[in-house]
Amino acid sequence: MAKNNKSIYSALAANLLIAITKFIAGAISNSASMISEGIHSLVDTINQVLLLYGLKRSHKKPDALRPFGYGKELYFWSFVVSILIFGLGGGLSIYQGIAHIRKPELLGDPTINYWVLCFSFIFEGSSLFIAIKEFNKVRAGLSWWKAIVKSKDPSSFLVLFEDGAAVLGLVIVFVMMYCSHKFNMPYLDGLASVLVGLLLVSVSLILARESRSLLMGEGIMPETQKKIIDMVERDNTVVKVIKVLSDYQSPEEIVLMLLVTFEDDLDTEDITTAIERIRKMIKTAYPLVRFVFIQPQIIG
Repeated sequence: MAKNNKSIYSALAANLLIAITKFIAGAISNSASMISEGIHSLVDTINQVLLLYGLKRSHKKPDALRPFGYGKELYFWSFVVSILIFGLGGGLSIYQGIAHIRKPELLGDPTINYWVLCFSFIFEGSSLFIAIKEFNKVRAGLSWWKAIVKSKDPSSFLVLFEDGAAVLGLVIVFVMMYCSHKFNMPYLDGLASVLVGLLLVSVSLILARESRSLLMGEGIMPETQKKIIDMVERDNTVVKVIKVLSDYQSPEEIVLMLLVTFEDDLDTEDITTAIERIRKMIKTAYPLVRFVFIQPQIIG
């Protein structure tokens, strides 16, 4: 489960250093957009810490209270991250931007801001490059959006979204900051903050949607269900697979339950043998299926 956390650690290191630098630059130059960017980087830093915590918790071994393990901790903390991006990142940026649009303040020397933005772009761009490289390893030739929708590991695409939003946010702030000084329109600095906030809100809604789906009990894809049904019904003891129930407990652990009707001339021992054979067949074909429950059903 998410064995390679290179993209998370690289994003954590980059965002922590950048957040401190942005806050200092924003305070010196009296720039709302730079403060907004500082908030953005600080929230991203907190998010990486929470994501690493969720990954650690998800590896906790099953116990009496959680017989299927703690894999869904990752989904829970990913959902928390999406809420933080929405509230702290997007909400505060929009609030601060509106305040500066209503009462624009004179901007200070922007030189330090330009330097910070350039260095931030390098660091964030490097982190994004690593995130893209790591995600390419797991998307298996699928389109980007399809791979994100099909992915059951939020850590694989959450950092990708955050870094992508960070790079786009830097471009927005750079353009708006340049225009605000070039044309003496200080309210554009506040507008940049609002745009960054709206960007973060959009990202948070996408992440929340994906994390919520997994947290609420997302099952295997319909095409995979059909393959399992076909495979089971090829067994000469099986009449029909009535229903397939499944749930991702973690990115690498699926619980599967099948309601199956067997030939009515089988005795208990024959059905037990058939169930063990089918269970082994499924787990061999689909290693992510850790638990297989087969419930015999009476025809009629």
